[in-house]
Amino acid sequence: MIKIIDYKAGNAPSVLHAVTHLGYEAGFARGPGGLYGATHIVLPGVGSAKATMRSLQDMGCLPALEEAVLKNGVRFLGICVGMQILFEYSEEEETDCLGWLKGKVAAYERGKVRVPQMGWNRVALAESPANAALEDYFYFVNSYYARPEHKSDIWGVAGYGGEFAAAVRKGNIYGTQFHAEKSGEAGLALLRGFLSC
Repeated sequence: MIKIIDYKAGNAPSVLHAVTHLGYEAGFARGPGGLYGATHIVLPGVGSAKATMRSLQDMGCLPALEEAVLKNGVRFLGICVGMQILFEYSEEEETDCLGWLKGKVAAYERGKVRVPQMGWNRVALAESPANAALEDYFYFVNSYYARPEHKSDIWGVAGYGGEFAAAVRKGNIYGTQFHAEKSGEAGLALLRGFLSC
């Protein structure tokens, strides 16, 4: 079953609606027990990196999440802040994150671009088990962006004050800075590809 982590500050209901709309069986994980037996795990994100990390710790989910994703190879998708915490560190409230991917998350330079980035932006995605190579528009709401240490972890790029990593991927771990669940047909197609691989 597909499990969507519901830590109250996230966007779990919208993601659940999108996943079930695609015809998949899904449910919320609100504790470590909810992650066992998952075929795919989705971590939505709304809010700050620090609040997200604290919520996962308070729920007791981190050991079960690491066992499922890092040890057992369960497919994982982090959305927005759910992608940002994949890295080692976020400048947002100086937060230590999961560290599954090498690199950090930095703030957009105020005055150079409007912060937050809010709206549709064109993303170029490389081919992966979840999708053919494509370019399309996806919906963003973000004040911070990922700076992966390894270019091989970059799945997709977009431009906002310069090119940035709009999506990342390493093995069974996927992340999108954009909100696939709010990105119309393009977002649904990407979710379908992730859930079917």
